[in-house]
Amino acid sequence: MAPVDPHSYTDGDHPVTAKAALAFYLDFAASTIHASALLTLSAPHSGDLLLDTRSLTVHSASTASDPPDTIPFSLADADADAADPVLGSALTLTLPPDTTTFLLTFSTSPSASALQWLSPPQTASSLPFVFSQCQSIHARSVFPCHDTPAARITFSLLINVPTQLSAVAAARHVSRRDPLPSDHRGACDDALWCAPGRIVEEFEMEQSVPPYLFAFAAGGIGFRDLGPRTRVYAEGGDKVLDEAAREFSGVEEMVKVGESLFGPYEWERFDLLVLPPSFPYGGMENPRMVFLTPTVIKGDTAGAQVVAHELAHSWTGNLITNKTNEDFWLNEGFTTYAERRIVEVVQGEERAALNMGIGWRGLNRMMERFKDNMEFTKLKPKMAGIDPDDVYSEVPYEKGFQFLWRIERQIGRPAFDEFLKNYISTFKFKSIDTETFLEFLKTNVPGIENQIDLQLWVEGTGIPPDAMEPDSAIYKKICSLAAEFKSGKLPSEDEVADWSGQEWELYLENLPTDVEASQVTALDQRYKLSESRDYEVKVAFLQLAIPTGCRCYFNEVEKCLKQVGRMKYLRPLYSSLARCSGEEKMLAHRIFSEAHEFYHPIARSVAESILSKHG
Repeated sequence: MAPVDPHSYTDGDHPVTAKAALAFYLDFAASTIHASALLTLSAPHSGDLLLDTRSLTVHSASTASDPPDTIPFSLADADADAADPVLGSALTLTLPPDTTTFLLTFSTSPSASALQWLSPPQTASSLPFVFSQCQSIHARSVFPCHDTPAARITFSLLINVPTQLSAVAAARHVSRRDPLPSDHRGACDDALWCAPGRIVEEFEMEQSVPPYLFAFAAGGIGFRDLGPRTRVYAEGGDKVLDEAAREFSGVEEMVKVGESLFGPYEWERFDLLVLPPSFPYGGMENPRMVFLTPTVIKGDTAGAQVVAHELAHSWTGNLITNKTNEDFWLNEGFTTYAERRIVEVVQGEERAALNMGIGWRGLNRMMERFKDNMEFTKLKPKMAGIDPDDVYSEVPYEKGFQFLWRIERQIGRPAFDEFLKNYISTFKFKSIDTETFLEFLKTNVPGIENQIDLQLWVEGTGIPPDAMEPDSAIYKKICSLAAEFKSGKLPSEDEVADWSGQEWELYLENLPTDVEASQVTALDQRYKLSESRDYEVKVAFLQLAIPTGCRCYFNEVEKCLKQVGRMKYLRPLYSSLARCSGEEKMLAHRIFSEAHEFYHPIARSVAESILSKHG
């Protein structure tokens, strides 16, 4: 066997799935999808073929011929407790000679790691809701696949839901229509598929994408148009939709800026879906349908920054994709760079500098987090046997950004812009590794390896000496005010009069960690940071307050952990509580025991590992 990815059973000597025709019957009562997948390989194949699965029940496998022939299959370690904790279970099919297309029927588990099922009491619409989150290696819990970004697929998707619900997907919407018995290819009984009160939403994705970008949601979803190719969807009714439409009103302009910087937008539409508060990420760059946490709706259009990042992925990440998670910086470093270029045009250089400053602090914080395992401070770490969710961090984002910024400073922005457009047009709709990028860089920027230590940047641990802290007047001013806090000086109301959430976030990130409880409460009494609507500010403040023993903030910490499932907030708050002794640690365990059902399975697993690590 020739593995192509440490996180997949995919055999590099065999063809991979090139197209999937999927039919999903959503059973909300059982938190289960009954499904079929007609899979087409990139080339004919005979004999054993391995697919990735996690917690799937496979019912049948057959040829696509008429009549079909049964295909022998086995599911290794089908018992969830016996499956590999990172890879899941390998599905081995024994294909007849020269097989190109075959059919699988299967059901997901209620504990599928990609899916969160919300009951009517958990939603704003009082209707059931389900959404997927397949990054990094969770598509295998939704359908059997070669779950590696090295294997890009096109797909069609039928989603059968109750008529009072709507479905969306990261694909072109074809139609909403009555179910037909011929639709489902054995996903379930005809009577179930065509039952009264059911409707089918049909989607088609003609551009190839890595499996982690497969995405859908279904529930009480409404929408507002933002522009000719932009629309915002949300669960939660008119109030959420109106707030979201105001927050993201500039999205069409951002798409145009992206095109001017990076070349044509290849995905036709750029729509947004605001998910319930349990969504575990700030945003997920699913093509044509970006998924967002409601915490990005801040009331001042600052949430557009997260959208700028997800938009930038339309070129770097979705169009060109990392080949494995060991090359994750190719997705996130490039996208962080591209995001800041978009922000610079749309919101100005000072805003981009603030963005960079927050990233610089985050990168330094990651050095402390991984001080006992510096492998994960490399741009290209070795990750065999490692769950990508366990080591997800700002390193690929911010160290990747710093690497690209270093190249830009060396060759100048005009030359780097030309290089970037050439890079995107050369590798679009392909998955590449770090070595391919470096070869392309050395070929197109001759002599760059003599000017920048490329090996140190990619293979070295820590922050290279030629990385650079951002330099701007407002950044320096905020850092200076933060340094004065140690001696008891709070910023004056005049000094913070025009601060938005980002300025406060940068200020709080730069405060010393060994502050007194009295200093923390004095700051909060003056500026009410613990009550901020901006969760970036609120969580940064609470993270500062917890180690001081300020029990007066326990209620705010508890509300935050019970109302929002975004891992960016869960990680620091649970970590800060768990690292303390006594009451704080007990509080962390109590909150988790009461809130864990609210969290998406990915977030739940991360919180569990934090509490387990700290006892």
